Amino acid sequence: MAALRAGSGSNAPGVRLAWLLARAVAAAVLCLSVLPARATGLHLAQSADPPPASHCLAVAENRPPFRRAALGSALSAHEIRVTFAGHSTFVLETAAGVTIATDYNGYAGGIIPRVVTMNHAHSSHFTIFPDPEIQHVLRGWDTGEGPAKYFLQVEDVLIRNVTTDIRSGAATMEHDGNSIFIFEAAGLCIGHLGHLHHRLTDEQYAQIGRIDVLMVPVDGSFTMGHDGMLEVARRLRSSLILPMHYFGQLSFNRFLTEMGKEMDVEVSQEPTAVLSLASLPQKPKILVLPGY
Repeated sequence: MAALRAGSGSNAPGVRLAWLLARAVAAAVLCLSVLPARATGLHLAQSADPPPASHCLAVAENRPPFRRAALGSALSAHEIRVTFAGHSTFVLETAAGVTIATDYNGYAGGIIPRVVTMNHAHSSHFTIFPDPEIQHVLRGWDTGEGPAKYFLQVEDVLIRNVTTDIRSGAATMEHDGNSIFIFEAAGLCIGHLGHLHHRLTDEQYAQIGRIDVLMVPVDGSFTMGHDGMLEVARRLRSSLILPMHYFGQLSFNRFLTEMGKEMDVEVSQEPTAVLSLASLPQKPKILVLPGY
């Protein structure tokens, strides 16, 4: 081809014709070699060489399931273990070994947590005699010094709260009587709605931010109706809903029926799941951990 290119400047008709024919043949060969690969791309996956991996498809279509692991077993820095201890109490454990019990009423599955959060709508959500070995007792209501306000870093977890009101009698509301606690660890934002009694304001949504995993009371009466809870879950763009605070199968089935219209439902046989950003479902999901 070098000789042909060199001769292309010649005025000799024979040389000029030979050069044009060579160009046409080369172009035809190039088209034949490229077109099958473009037109029949499925054949590429059947060749001896493996196709390039797609990170996007790996995340979207092949997310790992929620891993089961007993309390105290090793976690990576990208994981957090959640165990449902009953009623409104979940036990969270981070990779650094920090244990947290939500709406702690004195029982956390047989362990003494390092941190406990509490709400005081009912005695089943707090205790006035927390174990003295608990390092951080976070009361989610106004104890006489103004609204509860926490922004606490404990090793690899940040704990903060946003206060809401609770009903106090038939016609009155107690301002800042409940706290939504948010736990930020392993790249996840986990929110616990506590004993939520009303829809949230735009300001409260802004203070909360996005919640990846949302712990939702689903009794439908003592806290807030299912439609209100569904609205909260939508606004917080939560990927995973963990139900809590339900009394018997009747009210719980009603919740699953209503929310299951737009969310997948997974019923676990174990009260514990290990969560990570990679395992969050692509479509919002309700994960039922046994032990109401």
